[in-house]
Amino acid sequence: MGRRVDYLNDPNAPRANSIRPAVSAFVQDPRGRILMIRRTDNDLYALPGGGQEPGETLTQTVFREVEEETGIHVAVTGLIGIYSNPAHVIAYSDGEVRQEFSICFRADPVGGALRTSAESKEVHWVEADRLDELDIHPSIRLRIRHGFEVKIEPIFT
Repeated sequence: MGRRVDYLNDPNAPRANSIRPAVSAFVQDPRGRILMIRRTDNDLYALPGGGQEPGETLTQTVFREVEEETGIHVAVTGLIGIYSNPAHVIAYSDGEVRQEFSICFRADPVGGALRTSAESKEVHWVEADRLDELDIHPSIRLRIRHGFEVKIEPIFT
């Protein structure tokens, strides 16, 4: 797997040359813990998620990505927000520089068992009061904060 570097509000960041729909999932267990992965490509903790593939709906992307990265099966229960900040770009080792475009969903675990993958070197259920101990990109922290908020309308950024 290649490496990636996330830039946020960095005037020296490379210019985006692509955009691709992606999802992330805010998954809480019955104890209120959040499903988190430690990514293999940038060593940061994150919500599980990834890019939509041709022929998939966005919710199918959530099911596939969460299961691939964590081993957990989920049911999508809501929409937290749409995150498309042009000041957040992700530079990949193959030369792609992608503008953030991620739809964050709320989901409940319905089965499976925790396991790692090629994209996740660690998978944990994390208590909310321990999130500050983890190295999490600000864009993911924003989604987590919004996930804890109870709102009728989704966030649009």
